[in-house]
Amino acid sequence: MREPDVIKLDVDPVRFGESFVGSEAFTALFQEGMELVEETAAYLDGEGRDESRLLQREAGVAYASESMRLTTRLMQIASWLLLQRAVAEGEITPEQARAEKARVRLNSTETTTTLVEYETLPERLRELIGLATRLHARILHLERLLTELEEGPPQPQGQNPVAAQIGLLERAFGPVE
Repeated sequence: MREPDVIKLDVDPVRFGESFVGSEAFTALFQEGMELVEETAAYLDGEGRDESRLLQREAGVAYASESMRLTTRLMQIASWLLLQRAVAEGEITPEQARAEKARVRLNSTETTTTLVEYETLPERLRELIGLATRLHARILHLERLLTELEEGPPQPQGQNPVAAQIGLLERAFGPVE
């Protein structure tokens, strides 16, 4: 098999981000994100509220700070997921989504809570923070892929190095049959 039969040099690359929002994997990510929002809300309104009352003053301040940071992060995630789903389902255009993205900030919220303070937080809150942080990192990665799509395909940086090497081999030894 010759290189032109295997490698198409004049074809644009497949954009992961473009196909991802319409995939089953996105549907699963959407469901995971929304379930985490619901779980967190239920915890903070119920068991978490009760646990926070039992904490020492400094731990209570850390609890309030981290629960607000968690809520903010989850609202950013939910907004991003809903926006992507709206594009995938044709409810809004990609141009409208770009305009809305200015309002959906997926920024990283760094904590001022020390490790000692963090360890005094209830275990369930720490678990939810970890789940939200991992989900946030995955979504930031996906957002970079989608932004790459908006910026256009990467421009070739000269000759394909693999094709150049194959060409040198064919000149030296003749074409492969």
